[in-house]
Amino acid sequence: MGDTIAALVVMGVSGCGKSSVGAAVAELAGARLIEGDSFHPASNIAKMSAGIPLDDDDRAGWLARLGEEMARTLADGAAPVLTCSALKLKYRDALRAAVPGLGFVFLDLTREMAARRVAERPGHFMPASLIDSQFAALERPSAEALTLTLDATLPLSEMVPRVVEWWRASAERRAGARHIPGSTLSQAV
Repeated sequence: MGDTIAALVVMGVSGCGKSSVGAAVAELAGARLIEGDSFHPASNIAKMSAGIPLDDDDRAGWLARLGEEMARTLADGAAPVLTCSALKLKYRDALRAAVPGLGFVFLDLTREMAARRVAERPGHFMPASLIDSQFAALERPSAEALTLTLDATLPLSEMVPRVVEWWRASAERRAGARHIPGSTLSQAV
């Protein structure tokens, strides 16, 4: 696949805007949104709700399930956009193993802004007390291939077109393709 992005992961710490950006990108690109949080087993949600950070073992099955869901979506002929914290390189590599040609959009946010956003978010299982553990686990993907880093405080109206254009450009690099397979991207841009 080279530098062609088959699927996207919108990643970052809690409160960075993964769900909002992912949904808007999927809509504009004609792709299928996969909300990573909805695939957490009940035990993970209970642990986070109690203010206990997930460990690598807690995340392993969840990441495998997300990889399977992205692969299934691609097999169905759709382009997936997954929202997933993907904080560590080994988590991203697990997802890459499931879906070659996986692109990552890293929504970069300060600890203070993340804490404020999470505290203001109604009805989510992730308490603001877990923000420190998210930043402790975060391994920034700055040197990784097929990764776009964006300031998460930018408005959606600026971020989403940048992401879609970046994704579209990767598809065009592959043999003159004009759209992302399984999407309406060429019509949307």
